[in-house]
Amino acid sequence: MKPDPKLLRAYVEIIVVHGLNVQSGQIVNISTEPYHNELALLVAEVAYEHGAKFVNIDLADMRALKIRIEKSKEEDLSYVPEYVTTKYTDLVNDTAANLKLIGPEFPDILSTLNPKLVNLQRVHQRRAIQYFYDEGIGKSKVHWTVAAAATPLWGQKVFPSLSPEMAESELWKQIFIMSRATKPDYLGEWQAHNKKLSERAAKLTALKIKELHFKGPGTELIVGLTPRALFKGGTDKSPRGVDFEPNIPTEECFTTPDFRKTQGRVRTTRPFFINGKLIKGLELEFKDGNIVNFSASSGEEVFKEYISSDEGALRLGEVALVGIDSPIYQSGFVFEEILFDENAACHIAIGSAYKFCIDGGQNLNSETAREIGCNESSVHTDMMISSEEVDVVAHTYEGNSVQLINKGAWINL
Repeated sequence: MKPDPKLLRAYVEIIVVHGLNVQSGQIVNISTEPYHNELALLVAEVAYEHGAKFVNIDLADMRALKIRIEKSKEEDLSYVPEYVTTKYTDLVNDTAANLKLIGPEFPDILSTLNPKLVNLQRVHQRRAIQYFYDEGIGKSKVHWTVAAAATPLWGQKVFPSLSPEMAESELWKQIFIMSRATKPDYLGEWQAHNKKLSERAAKLTALKIKELHFKGPGTELIVGLTPRALFKGGTDKSPRGVDFEPNIPTEECFTTPDFRKTQGRVRTTRPFFINGKLIKGLELEFKDGNIVNFSASSGEEVFKEYISSDEGALRLGEVALVGIDSPIYQSGFVFEEILFDENAACHIAIGSAYKFCIDGGQNLNSETAREIGCNESSVHTDMMISSEEVDVVAHTYEGNSVQLINKGAWINL
């Protein structure tokens, strides 16, 4: 069922103008699934209207990936054509804009495959474009945005009692609400929201937090921060001095932890996907910064394979604070899509860290990053860890304790 054309146009303008903030003469790359081709074409049209020099659309059919993993020799799954590396290197060097339009046409298509083979293909794909992640994403040289588009089967994950067509329609409704496309002055609404998030992030940075202490059912977790940690919220700024919005929607204030200082245990509060498999009921134990024990009610073997990708996969690369005032949390829905669910709850991420969340991070190489506990990895996956039963207390380098979140709700900020 097609979404309301007026709301869809507003949504696309939010993506192009606020999210990517396409500049005159800029190259735009769009990656999505074939189901979203019409939406990608509308994004391209609006991008050209705002001065884009060239717009590329890549359509990746997950059925083709499934066939490859099922039929290929294991040693061939590590192959990535040179042109893939070249393309993503060019996106960084050309200071391009990159849009990832998520929204699975077949949400469970990879769930029955051998997790080792799925992860093998993913690891080598990531390594082939590591420069893009290190420089383009990690140092914000690319205007990057992740946004969502509804599909019938994803819709039924969120609204299982509805028909596929009605579920897709209802999911579009929620996407429009969460992205503020339903507001008359939607771009103004985003500016106001960004101001609130950036002010909150600035206050968190000013606290000079040494440790974040998460406490709730099954959770007693300490996440340590470097004195150079910067909290981010809302838009980011590229080296050319242009603001862009990495995630639509966004409700988080996040930073890069010192991975060496993570201690304790934590229980996830929402399911999440890894390599096409839904991970449920995950519980983790950290010691001296590394995962030393874990269990899950579903997807345990997939998670085990994922954290074996490299040594950094066992460590934290992000910690984010989100209150239950989030409209995504308030909706009462679990979207089974990280773009939405991570903005409904506090979360941690194992794997690669954001260097732009470190003061002077643009000058960090692998050696200096490791010296301050800034993690590097071929993985990055967010895991939600808060609810109305979780508190968060900050312990500062000045020796003060400040409660930030009480029973899931922001206080003092």
